[in-house]
Amino acid sequence: MNARMHLSGAQHAQEPDDGARLAVAVEVLGLLADRTRLALLRRLGEGEADVTTLTESCDATRTSVSQHLARLRLAGLVTTRKEGRRVIYGLRHGHLRRLVDEAFNVADHQIGHLPPHD
Repeated sequence: MNARMHLSGAQHAQEPDDGARLAVAVEVLGLLADRTRLALLRRLGEGEADVTTLTESCDATRTSVSQHLARLRLAGLVTTRKEGRRVIYGLRHGHLRRLVDEAFNVADHQIGHLPPHD
């Protein structure tokens, strides 16, 4: 299943059926289940960045970062724009930033043995 097809379709006025929503949610969470991609999305949650900046921030090789960014772009989770010869990456929307933030909040609670709350 292609997340880009479903994510772009979710922007239309029609509400997607639960099966389609579930499939896209599983695909998005699957993309987040990779250490490098999660680190990239966390950094992009702070603002746009180029490949060099992203490589420095996530402790991975430039080749690996480029491959992960391509996968995130094809899934429709990140945007690109040209600035001279550089390609600048950004998150497509704030929902993704908040999802990544919440994943780190859960981690903080588990690591710090903090009590649950709503």
